[in-house]
Order: sequence, then C-alpha cells, then structure tokens
Amino acid sequence: MADQPLVGILVGSESDRERMQAAMDDLTARGIAHEFEVRSAHRDPDAVAEYAKGAAGRGLKVLICGAGLAAALPGVVAAHTALPVIGVPLRSSKSILDGLDALLSIVQMPPGVPVATVGVDNAKNAAVLAARILALLD
Repeated sequence: MADQPLVGILVGSESDRERMQAAMDDLTARGIAHEFEVRSAHRDPDAVAEYAKGAAGRGLKVLICGAGLAAALPGVVAAHTALPVIGVPLRSSKSILDGLDALLSIVQMPPGVPVATVGVDNAKNAAVLAARILALLD
C-alpha cells in the first residue's frame, strides 16, 4: 500500500467507526491508502470545512462521508471541495426511520453540490466506488 492517502473517510462521531470499518477494510485489501477522521458538521462545522478545503492539497482524490440522522456531513464536505464525495447513510438508534432519514438527506443535495450515495450502512460499496473512481485517474 502506498503511504500517501488517496481516500479520506470522514464521520461525525467516533461511534460511526464500526459501521465504516468495511470501507477501510476494502480499501486496505485493494492496497489503497486512506485516512480516517472524526469531524462533526453540526458540532464543529469550521473543522469540516477546513478538512474538505485542504483535502486535494494533501493528495486525497475521493472522500467518503458516513452520517446518520440529518446526515449533513457529506453535503457540507461537498460544498467545500471539488473532489468526488460519496455519502454513506448510517442507521442510528435515535432514528425512527432506521436510516431512511439519512439516506434521503444525503441523496437530496441541492443543484451544484453533488454527493454520490450508497445504501444504508453499506460502507463497502463506498470503498468499491472510490476504487473505481481512482482507477479512472490511473
């Protein structure tokens, strides 16, 4: 695996790591270097904007964002970078819609702020899509 991360994986809470592990495992198996960060779009929006704005300059090519409930993180990231952003809607014990709320929030981005979206809790598909995007660049 190359040392320079090509994929950034971002979540709003450390408790989301377990559900995003499949993306990290898949990227590792493919030899794709990645980084994992916890930054909340609601609790620290400036840190999210800073991460997104600096991602390309650090060599990242694709960003994967896992988010539950209102799922603002992927859209906020997409608003601050031209890199492809893949949203992973996550189930939450606080949700009465079992992840559907996150899915609808991520898929319904305004014009000009695209976010690719995979199925609820399907971090592995986000990694596969990131790998396919990277293959186009190589």
